[in-house]
This record gives sequence, C-alpha cells and structure tokens, in this order.
Amino acid sequence: MHYRYRISDIIDYINWLYFFHAWGLPVKFASIAQVHACDACRTSWMASFPLEEQAKAKEAARLYVDAQRQLSRLTPYTTIHAKVELFDANAQGDDIVILLNKEERFCLPMLRQQQPNADGFCLCLADFLRPIEQGKADRIGVFATSVSSTPATGDDYASLLTQTLCDRLAEAAAERLHQQVRTELWGYVPEEQLTMEELHQEKYQGIRPAVGYPSLPDMSINFLIDRLISFESIGVTLTEHGMMRPHASVSGLMLAHPQARYFSIGHVSEEQVQDYAQRRHLPADVLRKYMNS
Repeated sequence: MHYRYRISDIIDYINWLYFFHAWGLPVKFASIAQVHACDACRTSWMASFPLEEQAKAKEAARLYVDAQRQLSRLTPYTTIHAKVELFDANAQGDDIVILLNKEERFCLPMLRQQQPNADGFCLCLADFLRPIEQGKADRIGVFATSVSSTPATGDDYASLLTQTLCDRLAEAAAERLHQQVRTELWGYVPEEQLTMEELHQEKYQGIRPAVGYPSLPDMSINFLIDRLISFESIGVTLTEHGMMRPHASVSGLMLAHPQARYFSIGHVSEEQVQDYAQRRHLPADVLRKYMNS
C-alpha cells in the first residue's frame, strides 16, 4: 500500500522532542509545541523556567516559530511518501521467514542480544513472531517513508532547518502509517484511541523497529527490504553502505505481538557475526562494515 501525505496530514505527528535534540537544546523545551501561539502565552511559558534557563527557552521559542514558518514555506515543494506491505511470516530460530506465496519464502536474518535483560532473556525480533514449527502463519509489516523537498532556502540556517524538519516529517509519516496499519490496514487494534502524546510515548500495541536503530543495527537489511517493497517506487535509492537517499527516509518492520518491545542488540560477538554471516550468505568482514555504518 502506497500513501502520499501532505505536510498538513502529518504535522501533528511530529515529535518535537527529537527536533530540539537535533538542535542541541534540552528536550524539555519541546513543550513550546503545546503552547498557544500568541505572544502572551509564549512569554508566560518562558517565564515558567528558572531565570538561568530563560535565555535558552527564548531561543527554543524562536526556533519553534521559525520551524512553523518554514513548514508553511515547504508545503508547495515537499513530497511525502509512505509504503507498507503486509506478509505472512514466521520465526525460524533467529530468522524471520516471510511467506511470499505457497512455494516461495524470503528470509530476514536477525541478530540476538548477547547480554540478558533484567528479566534474564536475550531478545531477538524474531521472538515476536509465531514459530514456524507451529504450522500456522503469523504476520509482519515491512515499511518505508521518504520526504523530499527542494525550496529556495537562501541561507545555511534555512537549509539546516529544512533538513531537520524533513527528518522529523519522515518519522511523523512512519507514525501516521503505523497508526493506519494498526487500526485499518492490518486492523489488529481497530478500536485504538490514543492521544498524540500517547503515540509518541509508544503506548500502542506492537513495535516499529527501524533499520539502523538498536534492535535492527545492520544497515544492509535495507537491501532485503528493498527487494520486498521496492524503495524506487517511493523515490528512494540506497548507497553502497545501505543508507537511504533522500536522507529524510525511514525503513523497518512492524510487529504486532502484545509483548513486543524495543531493545538494544548491544555488542555483537565474533561468534554471532560468523553465524549471522552464514545466514545472510555474506562475508563476515562485509557485514561488520554495515553494522558500523
């Protein structure tokens, strides 16, 4: 399924915490996004911080105003794509086996933690799918989003502002897409009624691990996802290191298991690198480069 969004469709899904983090500002200043746009309300918001923090609060407020103006300027120049496909799938050991049809299977090898969590388990994303030995298919979502924008920005500040906003829009598109998958397309929680704050706090059922993030650290997985859903169809290409272009792009998996949660793979031992390389049918030295990208 291929969706095209406008900025107005997903602006409410932007998580401003990460925007301010990208600009080196404390994320607590993201609360400016909840403040009424009038000068009196913004002045009151700045005054709510200790005196020594008010200069930074003023800077954050000015940045947020600039961001809102830039989003308005970007609207005619911005293309936002999101694509997701749902597949029957199972877990086979540490591999996710996608069932393309009755005869054809596609393997997505995963990595497993080598240091147990507090609960004593070493997690792998494949753990959140029904084992193939049970003889009944589970489901998985494979997705990508992309944002491209080419306005006449005019200066370095505007260019950087555009890039950081496009990065947030790509994540916002993934948030919106995941919501549509949960409630409509896959529909495993059609009754979901979450606030935007609850969405950003990941209070929904299931997870959306993205390539390059702690539970899916191997960038070369993008080459496999590309084969499944065709990045080209949403204007995305891959570098030799598996990085997506345009930069404001996100890809990953959607898992619905009620107990699914995010985790970090952490250190990948040499033994696991060798095992993973065998399952990926790639040299271990090549995979190390992707995992260090």
